[in-house]
Amino acid sequence: MANASIRYGRSIRKRNASVIAEKRAKYRCDVCGRLTVRRVGTSIWKCRHCNATYAGGAYMMKTPAGELAARLISDLAKQGR
Repeated sequence: MANASIRYGRSIRKRNASVIAEKRAKYRCDVCGRLTVRRVGTSIWKCRHCNATYAGGAYMMKTPAGELAARLISDLAKQGR
């Protein structure tokens, strides 16, 4: 068994596998545009090319709540508030 700590059900193991895949994935850097951003620690993401450091989610670089907040802030900036 690959994940001995995750037990008791297929749905839990599938959910765990998707979270681990998101955590280990490479993300696009906002500064240099390359797919080199990796997770350094909990909520800390760093680009291996340009060394830009980001604060994000624990298991994904941009959380849905963070994307919503960024979109609301940019909309308010466009309106001139």
